[in-house]
Amino acid sequence: MAATTAGETRACTPEQLQSVREALKSPRRLKTEVLGGLVVALALIPEAIAFSIIAGVDPRLGLFASFTMAVTIAFVGGRPAMISAATGAVALVIAPLVKSHGADYLIATVILAGIFQIILGLSGVARLLRFIPRSVMVGFVNALAILVFMAQVPELLNVPWLVYPLLALALLIVFGLPRLTSAVPAPLVAIVVLTLVTVFASIAVPTVGDKGELPDSLPSLFLPNVPFSLETLQVTFPFALAMAFVGLLESLMTAKLVDDITDTRSDKTREAWGQGVANLVTGFTGGMGGCAMIGQTMINVKASGARTRISTFLAGAFLLVLVVVLGGVVSLIPMAALVAVMIFVSWATFDWHSIHPRTLKMMPKSETLVMLATVIATVGTHNLAIGVGVGVLVAMVLFARRVAHFVTVERTLSTVNRHQTATYVVDGELFFASSNDLYTQFEYALDPAHVVIDMHASHLWDASTIATLDAITEKYRAHGKDVKIIGLNDASTTMRERLGGKLGAGN
Repeated sequence: MAATTAGETRACTPEQLQSVREALKSPRRLKTEVLGGLVVALALIPEAIAFSIIAGVDPRLGLFASFTMAVTIAFVGGRPAMISAATGAVALVIAPLVKSHGADYLIATVILAGIFQIILGLSGVARLLRFIPRSVMVGFVNALAILVFMAQVPELLNVPWLVYPLLALALLIVFGLPRLTSAVPAPLVAIVVLTLVTVFASIAVPTVGDKGELPDSLPSLFLPNVPFSLETLQVTFPFALAMAFVGLLESLMTAKLVDDITDTRSDKTREAWGQGVANLVTGFTGGMGGCAMIGQTMINVKASGARTRISTFLAGAFLLVLVVVLGGVVSLIPMAALVAVMIFVSWATFDWHSIHPRTLKMMPKSETLVMLATVIATVGTHNLAIGVGVGVLVAMVLFARRVAHFVTVERTLSTVNRHQTATYVVDGELFFASSNDLYTQFEYALDPAHVVIDMHASHLWDASTIATLDAITEKYRAHGKDVKIIGLNDASTTMRERLGGKLGAGN
């Protein structure tokens, strides 16, 4: 941890490090939280402005959203130290709506998305996170790291040549300073040093002020000027639902990542409805909405070592003070400093172990394929929801394919009461992928008049398997042979009694 002594680290459990009360008792830990919040606030400003431009709205909507999201989620969220603000994922979802209907419809959509997230959170949607495989999670993390890095590339093109030595100096600070001391977050030092260098040396390079106009007043209650009608609902509903799902997915995946980094567990259900509350507050104060931010969260947790809700709250509070009160000073910060910080975040976020040759050699090819599919889909679409969805789908297909080959059928011939009998023992899990092959595993024409299919070592999972068993028995009867199915467990017997003979003819 960036600003925690070795003695404190040994004395505190990971859960205790998340305690606001314990942090307030320790000046060293409180300093870590304060500086972490300050660094995040500085990094939020250009990103919030950039995301506002992507969404097609005034930069103030992105900045106000970042303030209200961070402050609100600090109280209602389920993951301490995680940062929520205006995000690129949400901006991409709402951009078409802003272009076609304007900012008032956007605010109405943000409010409706908040309601959806509260409903989804209270209905337990967070529990679905356990169905996301680890390989998808690794792909999600790696894709985010790549996207964070790619977002910095435009800041390095068609710029004065002095940007590059400034960037090199900032990178030297953020990567090298932690090797010397962790008393002050290296990203904050890089920002301060580069700002002082550019100001006192009168170096003309792109600054935060070049990104857009900073607000000079506090956010206030805002009611969107839209008709309260079914037509408005028809316009906003699909965008609000997409925003709700994308926001929850990114937030819950980020929360799980922070859980792994900090060796703690967070309340995903609370985080889900907390995101909804934060978006409601954001909508009613004229913000563009948002969700958890992986880059800023990594700055807070990894680069700065923050662990409590204090840093999350201060990130929002500092942001407001910086843009409203100290906007003139903040506008002087060179973009090279913030680009260096985000490059460090990208490097620290990427799971380098996942692409090490030793890991790739040891890991099953299907796991690597799922990870790559998630990365490619996420980076290709710049949409985390699509990337994770593709990863989960590929994982399901590969899992079904792998499990399908685990079903075996053994045939033996015996004589019982002077009647020759063919006995088949089916071993494995039977569902749509494996049961289709089951139909071809029997010697319908060559078997004697009596056939026994022993299912004690298998389980029936779906209607496809019931239909396959019906097709097998019908095939034997067409050959004039008697077939008996034995050994089904209770659940399989119940399913077969309910669906057997009712699914239509054929395989």
